[in-house]
Amino acid sequence: MPMASPQWVITQDKTFRKWLNSKLAVRQLKPVESLQTGLSDGVVLIHLLEILGNESLGKYASNPRLRVQKCENVHKSLEFIKGRGIGLYNIGAEDIVDGSLKLILGLIWTLILRFTITDINAEGLTAKEGLLLWCKRKTACYPGVQVRDFSASWNDGLAFCALLDIHRPDLIDFDQLDKSDHKGNTALAFKIASEEIGIPSLLDVEDVCDVPKPDEKSMMTYIAYWFHAFSHLDRIETAGRRVEKFVEVMQSAWEMQHNYEKRMTELLKQIDETRKQWEAATFEGTYVDAKQQSMKFAEYKRTLKRTWVAEKADLMSLLGNIKTKLGTYGLKDYTPPAHLSLPNLDRVWTSLMQAENRRSVQINQKIREIKEWLRKQFSEAANEFALCLNTVTMEISGLAGDPERQLNIVRSLHSNVIPLEQELHRIKKLDQDCEEANVEENDYTVHSYDDLEYEYGLAKGSVTKKLGFLENQIVARNMTNLTPIQLEEWESVFRHFDRDHSNTLQELEFSAALASLGLVYDEEEMHEVFEDVSEGRTQVTFEQFIRFMVEETEDQNSAEQVYQSFREVADGKEYVTEVDLRHSLIPDSMIDDLVKTMPAITLENGRQGYDYEKYMESLMSGPTNGTNGSHR
Repeated sequence: MPMASPQWVITQDKTFRKWLNSKLAVRQLKPVESLQTGLSDGVVLIHLLEILGNESLGKYASNPRLRVQKCENVHKSLEFIKGRGIGLYNIGAEDIVDGSLKLILGLIWTLILRFTITDINAEGLTAKEGLLLWCKRKTACYPGVQVRDFSASWNDGLAFCALLDIHRPDLIDFDQLDKSDHKGNTALAFKIASEEIGIPSLLDVEDVCDVPKPDEKSMMTYIAYWFHAFSHLDRIETAGRRVEKFVEVMQSAWEMQHNYEKRMTELLKQIDETRKQWEAATFEGTYVDAKQQSMKFAEYKRTLKRTWVAEKADLMSLLGNIKTKLGTYGLKDYTPPAHLSLPNLDRVWTSLMQAENRRSVQINQKIREIKEWLRKQFSEAANEFALCLNTVTMEISGLAGDPERQLNIVRSLHSNVIPLEQELHRIKKLDQDCEEANVEENDYTVHSYDDLEYEYGLAKGSVTKKLGFLENQIVARNMTNLTPIQLEEWESVFRHFDRDHSNTLQELEFSAALASLGLVYDEEEMHEVFEDVSEGRTQVTFEQFIRFMVEETEDQNSAEQVYQSFREVADGKEYVTEVDLRHSLIPDSMIDDLVKTMPAITLENGRQGYDYEKYMESLMSGPTNGTNGSHR
């Protein structure tokens, strides 16, 4: 190569030639010694494309002597490249035959991009950005390593050593490196990568350390081999994360069950104490006393009872959520103890309503001149309205079965609750009439307008919450690589920016939601993203929003996948050891819980193993593919 050639040409010529020869090695072809002359007859180029494309290019001149034969070979190669959708610009067969080195380097770089780098993807970025993001994340925890590009960031060799240490700490001790020995660190990393990992030596130490800015394309070509070499270890980490997510789901369900039982016990205790206080109460026989007791009773209804109403609704919803969550992940159903069950709560609540009514009658009998007609008008409307609200609440609490079926029922309930607001307006007018007539009590009902308005808001909110929760569970079940923490964060953001509570986001709301999650686009890009996600409509639904957010972290958590994850962590064995669990990068606290709960077995070497198959059978409501004996 002429001495006047730029350094990048020299480096790319050497690197791309090594890349080319590493591909030709599968056919045991003679290594190409010069890209300028080695590709001129088109034969080597045809071999390379057949290897990369895994198909034959058909007949060609295998030993061309005439220029026209060489040009035909190269032309066939270029047409094959274009046929694969790869753009070629300002290059023809004559350029290759005549040995135009810069154009040849451009052609080889195009092939490297298409067949070695393009399949690298991280969070929807381009191949180059995805590869750079992978390098940044893998080396972020190493002091002195700052990967900003594919050039000067690699001069000292520490980034290569960090990639080895993060994936194969048994091959290198990063902390013991002499950070000032740039060539030594680079040489060590290249040697280990070649001899222990099997990464072709495309670069020399001098290509990286002896130049202020190493050639970017050569560096990307070489680093892409590192990415592919370590992809298997990344799959092991993914399996560990899947097991981690499964444990998180179980722990979440257990915590919800404990929370339900604790809150239900406290609610029943408070109701019983209040009823006993009412039964022991006496009147002094004065209007002041009766009025004071009336005010005290009204205060109870405005404060404590509302707390109970909300708690009762929350407990019903919580139990439904527990059952839905367990059903979504195929876990065994939860049935609370009989004294903490919803039927028992309904019986206690009915008794409370009766006690309230008796207490109300006692007080009302002490109050003078209650106008009967207004009282009956108000009570009839209020009782009927309360019955409607109770029916909605019971419908919500009685939901069970397939989430899609539940969703259809809740949508129907939602459409029935909204028209009740007109009836609430009529009750408000009756309440105002009673106030004007100084009718302060009503023996025919325990419901006030404030109560009904509050309970209507609760009922309406309960339906809305249930609707959102079911959509949440359906989306969570259909999504992959989605942890409960992620879902909670994204759902919270969606609800926050859903200003009109329509369960959809307008374009500005969608943009603000993405920005709050760290996804910022310029105005034109944002409009394109919105058009794509909304499928051309004027708003983005909750499901579309969640699907958009999980495109890069898709990870379904079915029973079979969890079982296969255990099996992959165990390296195919029918048992898993504590060492296997720790190698999969599961948090230590979760490993300790798994070791305590999984059935233990004694291995032939006397060590302890754990039967993950029986463990899965004890947790899942149906058999996994691994529990029918097919894998033995």
